[in-house]
Amino acid sequence: MSVRKARVEHAADGLGARVARRTPLFYARGADAALDRPAHVRAGSALARLGPSTLAVVQDDASFLAILEGVGGELTVRDVPLPAHDGVRQFDDGRGNKESKLDLEACLAFDGVLVAFGSGSSPKRERVVIVEGPTDAAPRVTLVEAHALYQAMRNDPIFAGAELNIEGAAIAGDDVIFLQRGNGACAGDRQPVDASARVDRLALLAYLLGLARGANARSCPPLRDAVQWDLGTAGGTRLTFTDAVTTGSRWTAFLACAEASPDATRDGPVAGVSIGRLDDRRGDAELGVITDERGVPLLDKAEGIAFDVHDPRRAWLVVDRDDPDSPAELLELGLGDGWAK
Repeated sequence: MSVRKARVEHAADGLGARVARRTPLFYARGADAALDRPAHVRAGSALARLGPSTLAVVQDDASFLAILEGVGGELTVRDVPLPAHDGVRQFDDGRGNKESKLDLEACLAFDGVLVAFGSGSSPKRERVVIVEGPTDAAPRVTLVEAHALYQAMRNDPIFAGAELNIEGAAIAGDDVIFLQRGNGACAGDRQPVDASARVDRLALLAYLLGLARGANARSCPPLRDAVQWDLGTAGGTRLTFTDAVTTGSRWTAFLACAEASPDATRDGPVAGVSIGRLDDRRGDAELGVITDERGVPLLDKAEGIAFDVHDPRRAWLVVDRDDPDSPAELLELGLGDGWAK
């Protein structure tokens, strides 16, 4: 089996970033016991842009989509409930129901639809949430079982490695590029890997909307062009993908987090966060370090990224606190000069 390996440049000139501001994310409508909604966004697992100042946050342990309106100004956080599991929308060890969470870890918006993908780290996490009209007053939300898509990912050993854990999705021309996070445990002679692969964008949307309509869906589009990436380490801990976003060029931007997690389903301490860009066609990537407000390496688990549409030197991160009682935070980033080029 031929494995396509990529070249990665660390500490690339001008590709670092620094945190300028933090905003804790609280729902405008507060808590609601009837909906099992907490007062705050519990986790920030991925970001998608819905408009110039509107972002969507998906969560791995709470079945709510958070719509952030007025990003960069007076922020309002609106909630969109997702389908409940036995009337419950919050999942954690304290409740003893963590295994039932959707574990949404990647999302993207295209053709008027927001799509959030489960990580695929267990059979219950092979589900996809489709939100049609996500900024409407009453979005149409559908939860589908997408086992064929995840089976295609898992069947590609170059892409999946030892444990499947989808953490990023972004538009890449006519394709969607998926990022696999290599924070899993070893499985026999198979090692955890960080990898990218492509799926035809229109075929993927047709497949998912077919599932949502309950009709005979088209065949699952094939996974192709898998590439493995070695992102290096931060603080002695391996860097692994946590999100992806399009840049409108040949590059796909990504986040990588050095989290000492024992496998793909458990959390661990963070030793550093990097921001970078990759060109999977050429097999090249370059990345820089993200620092906090003090100028030292960021130690928050950043899991979602979106660029500002007006300012090429600004981006937004969403941080997962890994604590159900603490709100996720939206971080404003000042980007290095390399991003403005």
